[in-house]
Amino acid sequence: MTEDTQDPQIYLITPPEFELSTFPSLLARVLDQTQVACVRLALASKDEDHIARAADACRAICHERDIALVLESHILMVERLGLDGVHLTDGARSVRKVRKELGQDAIVGTFCGSSRHEGLTAGEADCDYVAFGPVGETPLGDGSRAKADLFEWWSEIIEVPVIAEGALSIDLLRVLAQSTDFFAIGDEIWSTDDPAATLAQMQAAIQG
Repeated sequence: MTEDTQDPQIYLITPPEFELSTFPSLLARVLDQTQVACVRLALASKDEDHIARAADACRAICHERDIALVLESHILMVERLGLDGVHLTDGARSVRKVRKELGQDAIVGTFCGSSRHEGLTAGEADCDYVAFGPVGETPLGDGSRAKADLFEWWSEIIEVPVIAEGALSIDLLRVLAQSTDFFAIGDEIWSTDDPAATLAQMQAAIQG
């Protein structure tokens, strides 16, 4: 997971549920059409076997294309499944402990909502990136949003890479393109008829 281009890179989030018989080929098609820096396996399932089989399928697709695959939340499964790291959802609380468990080579990122303080604390605890969101309007959650000025401040002051995620629109991509390192895109494409074409469209908006 690198940030060696001027434009923000795409960080792709899987759907919370998908069919193992069809999703890997769809994922491959999406990754072949648009450059992606990292994929997050973010399953709603708590079934260990299901998560493992999904991880195996996605890992093969991602690693064939030299794309990192991180697992959301399930820290103990990361090394066993040969994944590249973990995405935490509890802000700064687990970062230091997880970094110690997984080592310096693993990707350890975390979601910090709209809290600048939580993001700073996570950065100090040695995370690889901080994700803020949702950036767009959504009926989910408590109604709080990570606004453009948070990303502008972060990009000017903080060196830890920042991710914008949640209810992204074409307009928001254009607004935030100068002040974020990555856009985490998931449901925005999977809910459409042609995810690969939609992601390509979003990348075009990022690049202006």
